[in-house]
Amino acid sequence: MLQVNKLEPFSKAQQPEEGWQTYLQILRRQYPLVVGTLACCLLLAVLYLFTAAPKFTATASLVIDTRKVQLFQQQSMLGDVAVDSATVETQVEILKSENISLAVIRDLKLTEDPEFTGGGGGPLGLIVKLITAVLGNNGPRSEYELMRAALLKFEESRTIKRVALTYVMEIGFTSLSPEKSERIANAIADAYIVDQLEAKYQATRRASVWLQDRIKELRTQASAAQKAVVDFKQANNIVDTGGRLMNEQQLAEINSQLIVTKAATAEAKARLERINDIMKQEIPDASVTDALKNETIVKLRNQYVDMAAKESVWSVKYGRDHLAAVNLRTQMQEIRKNITDELKRIQQAYKSDYDIAAAREDSIKNSLSNIVSESQFTNQAQIQLRELESNAQSYQAMYDNFLQRYMESVQQQSFPITEARVISPASRPLRKSSPKTLIVLAISIIGGLGISIGLAMARDAADDVFRTTDQVEMELQTSTALILPSIKPDKSVRSSREEFNSSLLQYVVDHPLSRFAEAVRSLKVTVDLNHRTQGKVVGITSTLPNEGKSTVSSNLAHLIAQSGKRVILIDGDLRNPSLSRKLGITATTGGLYDLIANSSSNDELQPLEILQNLAFLPAGSAPNLAHTSELLASEQMVSVVKRLKRQYDYVIVDMSPLAPVVDARVTTAYVDAFFYVAEWGKTKRSVIRHTLAKNSEIYDRLLGVILNKANTAALGRYQSYHGDYYYEKYYARYGYTE
Repeated sequence: MLQVNKLEPFSKAQQPEEGWQTYLQILRRQYPLVVGTLACCLLLAVLYLFTAAPKFTATASLVIDTRKVQLFQQQSMLGDVAVDSATVETQVEILKSENISLAVIRDLKLTEDPEFTGGGGGPLGLIVKLITAVLGNNGPRSEYELMRAALLKFEESRTIKRVALTYVMEIGFTSLSPEKSERIANAIADAYIVDQLEAKYQATRRASVWLQDRIKELRTQASAAQKAVVDFKQANNIVDTGGRLMNEQQLAEINSQLIVTKAATAEAKARLERINDIMKQEIPDASVTDALKNETIVKLRNQYVDMAAKESVWSVKYGRDHLAAVNLRTQMQEIRKNITDELKRIQQAYKSDYDIAAAREDSIKNSLSNIVSESQFTNQAQIQLRELESNAQSYQAMYDNFLQRYMESVQQQSFPITEARVISPASRPLRKSSPKTLIVLAISIIGGLGISIGLAMARDAADDVFRTTDQVEMELQTSTALILPSIKPDKSVRSSREEFNSSLLQYVVDHPLSRFAEAVRSLKVTVDLNHRTQGKVVGITSTLPNEGKSTVSSNLAHLIAQSGKRVILIDGDLRNPSLSRKLGITATTGGLYDLIANSSSNDELQPLEILQNLAFLPAGSAPNLAHTSELLASEQMVSVVKRLKRQYDYVIVDMSPLAPVVDARVTTAYVDAFFYVAEWGKTKRSVIRHTLAKNSEIYDRLLGVILNKANTAALGRYQSYHGDYYYEKYYARYGYTE
């Protein structure tokens, strides 16, 4: 017998590690729930496939053309920027807008289509209509309500998406009719293109109106700026000639004239000074004569030289006083006088030329000084003039630019263009798009598996009962645990419930080769092993009533008696003697209560002989006592058990359950060992643990735990239980079948 000092809860260290094997075991235990849930999901899927109306989806494709051919060479006034990802996403949202949807609804008159304003097609649609008719208003709906209902259905059936990272947008529409889905998908694409054209037309028209007003304003501003330039030039005597101002040109010309005049003055002064030097000579030399280049002076000088030569010759020849020589000298004097007069005339001419040149130089200098003064004033005015001219040029450039834009807008208004175009119009679909049979079935299977596994995990986690011997041994820390299969009445034999319950008490006798009998033999082996070391008295108890402890007690006693050992079976449940009632012995006066109450009759102890080697001591005619535990703990009870141990090889006591009463707890003084019976799959683990923890005296003497009334068909899911299979296979060798 395993001696345990204290019952401790199953600690984490003792818990098996969770892994895929653990989950497989859970699924194995809960497979009916898994299969049932999966079957329900498949059934719902099949019902949906049979009841749902088939729908067809048509798809059209649009592209945002980034290489759009420009109709005009000039850049569009609306600024056709490069198309990026955000632009394409914006166009997708425009396609989803109510403006496009309402345009299609109005064009195709979808408010008159029951698919959009009713409950839809198929049985589900009929159900929706009936519910709406019962709960809603049966009166006619307004145009606005029909439009909103159609819009809601329209948006549910329409799909707009961008194809990967391209500039292509797919427009899909799902309808009960393939022709209708094709027509609506193409209508959405057309409505979008028309909307884009209308938007550009309206934008161009508004821009044209604005440009007209702006052009008028700019024309007035440009004219005013040009007039301001002209008025300023007139006010400041600024004349522009060939790209240059008049005063600048005059200044350059006068400066050139001044240079020339200065040179002429210097030349005239040089001639005058030279003639003055010549005037100091009596007869100018030949170089002077040649420099003057005056024919008169040259001729007179030549005459003078000839006469001087003659006078020299005649003076030498005839003497200086000779008349001829004197005449020659007189003529020579006359020639000198003529030369001097001619030189004076030239001197006067040179002097006049010099005076004229000097006067001219002074005049040009005065003019230059005046022009320089005027130029300084003009340069100051030039700053303001340039600003006025810059303003005039800016206004004129803006006017020209806006005028050009206006002409472009007028041209674009007459022929607007859009970047979007249809590259693949929708065609009539040949196959339904929903419900997709394979997908619905796959979803139902996957969803059913998920739901069923979740329910199985939850149910298994909430399964607070013992179903396997491993659970008992690990949680209750007992080395012996066995399972007794449930016994069901034979359908071929008609019997009452009382007869069946009575037959259960000796089932091992009637069915010696059954699996139940083999399990009870395992109990007997445990009792035999315990008999050698501990004692003869074995008590059988349970947590709650009706768990089968009386059946186990009776069958164990019958099996021991069949083995040739003398055994006595005692109904120790004085409060509820169910074993005595099942055996039909309830009114006897020689029961356990009578033996305890009348200690003098112990010498006349004569239990009832049920079978050979098997005696039964019923509970007796005990009244409804409140203190049965005191009777069971009395010295008289101990004396009765001692006498029975001397007379019998085994004493089997069917005791009261532990949870409702404390009677079994007081029997530890004379009971050597206990078997604890729990109903398989019904009695809560927490109740059993709590009960055994409160009854540590019984737990210390516990031989084992018996899981009674086990469903052997379900037991195979909880552990590798093949007892029936191997047991029957073993006996099949001998031609036995039960």
